[in-house]
Amino acid sequence: MPKIPAISPATGEPTHSGFVHTLDGNFVDSHGRTLLFRGVNLSGSSKAPPGEPSYLLDGFWESAEAGGNSFISRPLNLHDGSADVHLARLRGWGFNILRYPVTWEALEHEGPGIYDYDFMDYTIQVLRKCKEYGFKVYMDPHQDTWSRYCGGSGAPYWTLAACGMNPRNFTATQSTILHNEYPLAHEPDPASVPAMMWSTNYGRLAPQTLFTLFFAGRDFAPNCVIDGCNIQDYLQSHYIEAFGQLADKIRDAGDLLDDCVIGWDSLNESSEGLVGYPNLHLLPAKQGSTLKKGPTPTPAQSLRLGMGQAQTVENWTFNAFGPRRAGSVTIDPKGLTIWADPSTEPDGVHPRYGWRRGPDWQLGVDIWAQHGVWDIETGYVMRPDYFRYLPAVEFSTPGEEVAEVEFVADYWAPHWQAWARRIRKAHPEAIHFVAPPVFAQPPPLPVEDLAGRCAYSTHYYDGLTLVTRHWNWFNADALGLLRGKYRTKLQALRIGEGAIRRSLQAQLKMLKDDALILGTFPTMIGEIGIPFDMDERRAYGWTDGGRHKGDFSSQQHALDASLNAMDGPNSLSYTMWTYCADNVHSWGDLWNMEDLSLWSVDDLRPRGKSSLYQGNGDNSSALLLAAHRAAQSRSTVRLGATGGITPGYPSQLSLATMPLAANDEARMPDITSFSRWGSAFDFLTDGARAVKAFSRPYPIATVGIPTDIRFDVAKAEFRLVVRVRAEDAPVSISATTTRPRTRSGSSVDDPKVDPPATEIFLPIVHFAADHTVGSLLDKSRYKDDLPPPDLDIDDELVRSRSNETLRGVAHAPYPPHPLRNGLAAAVFISAGRWELDGTTLRWWYPVPRVGEPDLEYTIVVARRGGRIVTKEERGHQGFWERLCIGASDCCIM
Repeated sequence: MPKIPAISPATGEPTHSGFVHTLDGNFVDSHGRTLLFRGVNLSGSSKAPPGEPSYLLDGFWESAEAGGNSFISRPLNLHDGSADVHLARLRGWGFNILRYPVTWEALEHEGPGIYDYDFMDYTIQVLRKCKEYGFKVYMDPHQDTWSRYCGGSGAPYWTLAACGMNPRNFTATQSTILHNEYPLAHEPDPASVPAMMWSTNYGRLAPQTLFTLFFAGRDFAPNCVIDGCNIQDYLQSHYIEAFGQLADKIRDAGDLLDDCVIGWDSLNESSEGLVGYPNLHLLPAKQGSTLKKGPTPTPAQSLRLGMGQAQTVENWTFNAFGPRRAGSVTIDPKGLTIWADPSTEPDGVHPRYGWRRGPDWQLGVDIWAQHGVWDIETGYVMRPDYFRYLPAVEFSTPGEEVAEVEFVADYWAPHWQAWARRIRKAHPEAIHFVAPPVFAQPPPLPVEDLAGRCAYSTHYYDGLTLVTRHWNWFNADALGLLRGKYRTKLQALRIGEGAIRRSLQAQLKMLKDDALILGTFPTMIGEIGIPFDMDERRAYGWTDGGRHKGDFSSQQHALDASLNAMDGPNSLSYTMWTYCADNVHSWGDLWNMEDLSLWSVDDLRPRGKSSLYQGNGDNSSALLLAAHRAAQSRSTVRLGATGGITPGYPSQLSLATMPLAANDEARMPDITSFSRWGSAFDFLTDGARAVKAFSRPYPIATVGIPTDIRFDVAKAEFRLVVRVRAEDAPVSISATTTRPRTRSGSSVDDPKVDPPATEIFLPIVHFAADHTVGSLLDKSRYKDDLPPPDLDIDDELVRSRSNETLRGVAHAPYPPHPLRNGLAAAVFISAGRWELDGTTLRWWYPVPRVGEPDLEYTIVVARRGGRIVTKEERGHQGFWERLCIGASDCCIM
């Protein structure tokens, strides 16, 4: 590791002991140790205000047009005790970082320049609570397909009005898919929306136009002027300043920057819109960010539909083999248009928002027709390649070679620079998590903007599992296909779980290598996850007479495969998507039928025979959600010194929309305190889905570089290989230590003054002692002396023992001290010494002197007694699986 700078490269100021450096392709602490961040997005619930799930149509448009509602209580409720429970659970799972989604709508929903400072103050309170639990946080300016009013999340309603649109006609024109109006606005059936249908909006007229105006309005829509500036500048300036205001608030809080909030992501999953589109008559040839599913108009057809003209378009389905053409369908808007009527802005001034539209921008008419792209009367597209080149090419000399636009370099990068400069003004030491569009490589960015404080931020999902909601026996190298690695799809096919796992790991390696375009900076996988409503919600007891209820084995296989790809030689940091405190089986994460939350209240274990709440059912989902919303409507939110008391916002959720007969809040399970659970194992597994896949051991801080991380979920066995160089010698901040020599001449730590060690997290869900598992345990056969693994062991230095006590760590609120806990771990090391403190294993080993060759060390940790099998898991196992419990060499052919 290069020498840790005492002076920040961004500010020239001295760095403090908790400073997170971005050096040599890694996150690094002030001791010089390589850091791994493993965490979760908190939360998917932050895409909408409390009480406004995406399926709810009642009052949706009226509320939007009136200025919208506050997002206070997102992502956690601070005043009923539940925030402590949720954060303790996340910390107990081993997470040490949170990606914190905030939408533009949450900050500026009432109108341009009208900021919700009460929500910003509430956010500061939540961040302080996150800091209390030891989390690092990076902020995420979140969006999906532009806005909730385009079927996603992100921008406030008024941005659509500013772009001259009438979103009440989006559904009729198929300009976007809205969950609460699916399939028809006058006959909605939101529960029937197909999986991932929302993502098709990236290929529909409204989001495509909005992203084009946001990123490239000056070039492609020069006539779109509002308040004297082009719509691009109008939108970008408001977006950047809204988050700048939040950044200022966090700075002014005085106790959050760098100690807790370490940086800022850029705009989540941004889209190029129509920029760079080669031919408006054609659908994309490659299956990229635009998913083909359901009725799929070409951009040219979308233009006509947006003006109310009927079109016959291709229809697509998606199965295990990818998208497949399924005939055609006719969409007839019956004259309805998405373009706002001129009467909505008398004399060119909006009566609510006050902006004045430029004289060359005619309301009620498609803006692309106004720029000569197509003719409304005939439907003829005069310039199908309009977005492929800069509009100035029409004045080029015949035969002159003209460069095509490149969205990321020409439009995304300048926007990012403006964003980064405003954020750094409020947060000088911010790590900028650079997030270009999904799967797009980042462009080279100015060194002065990166300022040595940067990480490459990208997302990865197993797309086949995500869309089909099934863990398949085959998969494909999707990233390799997108980047032209194969000539045919067949070459990208991977058959069998072993091949799938190797392919996923190779794809993540490809993304990690993209960071080198920016410089020697680390990579953060900002989103990764799997759907939990797989196989027609079998794990919820909705099929086969309920006999698979609670069986998340398929989800565990899928999620373990994805997270295993982060390990191995990749050693990647990541934040999973997602943790939603209000997830329920009926509606998932309460957004577009997505169901990726690691925890659900509907998966809590039943407590007591008299309890109506039994989990896993429609009625329990509705009961809890309705009771939770009712509680919110009666609550008050106490803000910080700059705030006052803001009434809780009443829920728009009608009991008539939910399948229950009564709203008895007294029957809601108690999830606002720890009194529900008797042990740490019970607490950390209750309500969790596939928890053994995501609560994994990993090196939190490593002296040297982790070169191989392996975790076998089936065996509860962890293996770490570390490479140590002379320059990796840890720096002691508080004292200088004397380092005696070993037989080999290498330095080893003075046992009287321990220098910084490699720290490894050991999860309770895998290594808990039998008494910690308690009555949930089905079978565990203790072995006092496990056979040592195949290691090159230095007999003089090796230490191996088991541990059945988990000592409480001072000031650590996780897991709660009253809960029964303890580990049963057998540790084998190739050199050095170790100790276990709580769920943290510390390991010291020799570091070579300058001029000496690098050293490599291995540690293996296994659970004494083998993997934990609970009664719940036992009930879901087949005959042969049960037969193999406790057998060390059992193999089913």
